Amino acid sequence: MKSALHILKVGGHLVNDAIALQEVLAAFAGLKGAKLLVHGGGRHATALAKQLGISPKMVDGRRITDAAMLEVAVMSYAGLSNKKIVSQLQKQGVNAVGLTGADGNCIEAVKRPVLDIDYGFAGDITQVNTAVFSSLTTQDFVPVLCAITHDKNGQLLNTNADTIAAQVAVAMSKAYDVTLFYCFEHAGVLTDINKPEDVISLLTKEETENYTKAGIIHQGMVPKLHNGFDALNNGVKEVIISNVAALLDANAPKTTLI
Repeated sequence: MKSALHILKVGGHLVNDAIALQEVLAAFAGLKGAKLLVHGGGRHATALAKQLGISPKMVDGRRITDAAMLEVAVMSYAGLSNKKIVSQLQKQGVNAVGLTGADGNCIEAVKRPVLDIDYGFAGDITQVNTAVFSSLTTQDFVPVLCAITHDKNGQLLNTNADTIAAQVAVAMSKAYDVTLFYCFEHAGVLTDINKPEDVISLLTKEETENYTKAGIIHQGMVPKLHNGFDALNNGVKEVIISNVAALLDANAPKTTLI
């Protein structure tokens, strides 16, 4: 029988809200057994870029990462955002270790080829080194992964944090029963953004495609769901999208992918 592993992906809005982040990390600290956290931080990176006179560009919820924006992403994700989370988890008694994909060669990626859109220094994952994560978790360390990967040729890359969470979950599912939890500010996937109580409890891939065509699901939720279903179809036991309330209470509103 496989041991359980919880993988929590924390969205950028929560990373930038000190009170909300503390609540999420306290709930995460309370989870029993092996766990791993992946975080975004795009909103902080966007704000920092604007302060530096750099105009961020997005297409379908994914960031265009030119050379200048890559430096901002590394500073923001691997620097301030990652270390804030690690220090807060240490405060909660969790022995967290902050990582990029380059650390321990834990996540290798390649620069995304230019097809219809040039995403710049965006990285597509080619390999997840599960031995690094297994070694850390078995020693009661908790890996905290940011959205920076590398190509093993000295080039850092910006990889969507939802994708990292999904790909790590898939890789780790060979040895663990993995629950992947996408935590953000809403109680789940909503049918109306203005009605936070209108949560879709169970969501299929076909329904997702219909909601997307209708414009109900859009922007950053599109790649999040794509990654979630990819994880679910490749060995991950459960994929949940919700807020901190669902981390604390199994009966709280949430969206479960089926």
